[in-house]
Amino acid sequence: MVKIKSFFITTAIDYPSGMPHMGHAYEKICADAIARFKRLRGFDVHFSTGTDEHGMKIERKAKKAGKTPQRFVDEMAVFFRRLCEALDISYDDFIRTTEPRHAKVAQEIFRRIYEKGEIYKGMYDGLYCVECETYYTAKDLVDGKCPVHGNEPEEVSEESYFFQMGKYRDRLVEHIKKHPDFIRPESKRNEILNRLHEPLKDLCVSRTSFDWGIPVPIDKKHVQYVWMDALINYLSTVGWPAGKSGKFWPADIHLIGKDIVWHHTVIWGSILMAAGVALPKTVYVHGFVNIKGEKMSKSRGAVVDPLELADAYGTDPLRYFLISEIPFGEDGDFSVGSLITRNNNELADNLGNLINRVLTFIHNKSAKKVPKPSRYDDLDRQLIQNLKVYTDNVGKLMDDLQLQEALDQLMMLAKFGNEYFQAKEPWGGDPANCLYLGANLVKCIAVMLEPFMPSSAERIWAFLRMPGSVHKQRWESAKELSVKAGHTIQKPAPLFKKFKI
Repeated sequence: MVKIKSFFITTAIDYPSGMPHMGHAYEKICADAIARFKRLRGFDVHFSTGTDEHGMKIERKAKKAGKTPQRFVDEMAVFFRRLCEALDISYDDFIRTTEPRHAKVAQEIFRRIYEKGEIYKGMYDGLYCVECETYYTAKDLVDGKCPVHGNEPEEVSEESYFFQMGKYRDRLVEHIKKHPDFIRPESKRNEILNRLHEPLKDLCVSRTSFDWGIPVPIDKKHVQYVWMDALINYLSTVGWPAGKSGKFWPADIHLIGKDIVWHHTVIWGSILMAAGVALPKTVYVHGFVNIKGEKMSKSRGAVVDPLELADAYGTDPLRYFLISEIPFGEDGDFSVGSLITRNNNELADNLGNLINRVLTFIHNKSAKKVPKPSRYDDLDRQLIQNLKVYTDNVGKLMDDLQLQEALDQLMMLAKFGNEYFQAKEPWGGDPANCLYLGANLVKCIAVMLEPFMPSSAERIWAFLRMPGSVHKQRWESAKELSVKAGHTIQKPAPLFKKFKI
């Protein structure tokens, strides 16, 4: 019996102090593309996302809104679920840190580390940014302000428990050097190694100045520091130490933004080492979605609502734009004009045109039936070869997390398909080979398109009247000539609308 391989990918869980933004959308779309690809590859996938619902910032936001923290996060979590639905995010678990299943795991991790003698009580006196729920030293600040949010941190003095994180510095450095894929891309790996040249301070892991958090299991006067709570969701979602954790842990990929690399590599890595739990295989760091080179910011009025964009231009064009426009692992710019240009030129005129012209010709000129091919010429053989080459290319690029390049290859295949159709001139001589191979090319594109634009892929599948769902296909089936002669298709409709800039 063949053992099915498992694959576990997570997004960061979102802090629901405000509405979802484009950064949330981008991270979820990229993670979803990877998860869908792995399912097509035959993996048993666990894909988790969710909301990080504790901390001082949430407590203050709730108070300002005249609500209890629980009611506040219950209402806000709805918007993050709605974002997933609007963007066709195929998560397997949406975990919230206010759920009992998570609190149980978070307290167990705390207890394990405490019983090892690596958590002690003391006083915290220092600087704290409520916006990112992070402690800073004076030298961490930029002009006296938080390097991420640009606000002045608060002076904090309170009784706290501390985790002896400093003792794990050398082990962390050794692990990062021994496992080059632990932090990707390489620039972020080097950044963390450079920071670890300095001594690693112990971590404050509890708070007493507010009570909106998971109670510390050994002292109910304290709640767990939000980063000693939130990161543990990656274990909670697979039911650690039992449940699915034996199958899915360690996680294959934590997909995160570049502002929380330290938390997901140094803090999380130290916690796991102390608790005797294996570290994730890869922490992959994506960049920011900017406007004119600057990070989106509510205070500067530079924000874009992904829900409004998906409603105005369609989910798949938005998914396509974000993956194709932004090099995975780097920052990228967003503009509505660029989205419309890519939609019109690449989706409507290239991909949509190919699908429509091939299927319309079969429907109208071949009585809806795929014709039987005859002897192939050189151009036909080139198309058959390209089905194999591009399927392999896209697969290898996706395996290496080169999402932008993989999607580029797929669009190059569509471009070749249009050139093939034009060169064969099925409106002139015998169209059999062109239409038979064209139908199989369309099927190939539908399978490979599924991770990137799942709704469009399913529509193409329906036009072809292929059995089952495109979401359940095998990746390797993309290059098979499985649309047989005599197969009946349905009348196609335009896949993509054009918009005016």
